[in-house]
Amino acid sequence: MTNGHTITIEQGSQHVRVVHEGQVVAETTRPLILHETGYPARYYLPPADVRTELLEPSDSHTVCPFKGTASYWSLPGGKDQVWAYPEPLENVQRIKDHFCFYETEVVEA
Repeated sequence: MTNGHTITIEQGSQHVRVVHEGQVVAETTRPLILHETGYPARYYLPPADVRTELLEPSDSHTVCPFKGTASYWSLPGGKDQVWAYPEPLENVQRIKDHFCFYETEVVEA
């Protein structure tokens, strides 16, 4: 926590799916849910539950003072739609190599 900024990560059990242009790109029932001050909750999905062959590595990177440097991937027709932290900072190690998507839906049972 820095200046009132907090990040918490919890193990979720929601059924989370990412569909892009009619194709399921990722689907899991074991997302990590990251809560960060000032941002909506984000689902970080385990790499085994992501169709990584559909992801195109991007040259884009961003730096978060609380999480570290993010790497990005693109989906067909959508640049930088996916990101991950290959070397996250110590306080968020749990999200290492998990993928986060801008378009994620929670599937109701």
